[in-house]
Amino acid sequence: MTMQAGEAVPQLSSASHPVNKKQRWHMELGVREEGGERAPPPPELSLLPPPPPPTPATPTSSAATLDLGDQRERWETFQKRQRLTCEGAAKLLLDTFEYQGLVKHTGGCHCGAVRFEVWASADLHIFDCNCSICKKKQNRHFIVPASRFKLLKGAESMTTYTFNTHKAQHTFCKRCGVQSFYTPRSNPGGYGIAPHCLDEGTVRSVAIEEFNGSDWEKAIKEHKTIKNMSKE
Repeated sequence: MTMQAGEAVPQLSSASHPVNKKQRWHMELGVREEGGERAPPPPELSLLPPPPPPTPATPTSSAATLDLGDQRERWETFQKRQRLTCEGAAKLLLDTFEYQGLVKHTGGCHCGAVRFEVWASADLHIFDCNCSICKKKQNRHFIVPASRFKLLKGAESMTTYTFNTHKAQHTFCKRCGVQSFYTPRSNPGGYGIAPHCLDEGTVRSVAIEEFNGSDWEKAIKEHKTIKNMSKE
């Protein structure tokens, strides 16, 4: 077609001048047909949420990070005397506040494989049971809720004997054979602690009450308080 001077250049629509697949593909990729140069791709919009802010560092539990003010020297002296870490000293003070009127007893078996701590009164109420097994092993004990007892070490060194109803858990050290605590049938939610297995220095007095375990069903029915001794 011959164009005369001054004539406008006709606009070609896509219908009159279709773009082939190769051209469209290059256009979408930003590549020119001539020269093969790639145009910079358009910026991509991120569909991912922004990263979370960094987690602040957890404060340490050393005395240096505590605002103790004028009490710092007393605190550090208390730690040294008790031979406790900062966390251990704080736990002792919190336990003392929570278990007001009680003291922390510590104890264990003969060989030292089993060690425990228990919060109880300094004045102990001891049961002397005469059931078949307690009579043979001289099982005198005082009862505490499970929350006041903590096994410090020796779980792997213990074994447990049960019989009859299998409710009482007679736990003892596999090495030396000493039962320093057990789970009594009368209080399955607590522990019976052997007072003779406690370390010296925390017991003020001992009162012994005989319990007729040889006629256990009758004795437990008639006793007014023993079943509640493991309750908070």
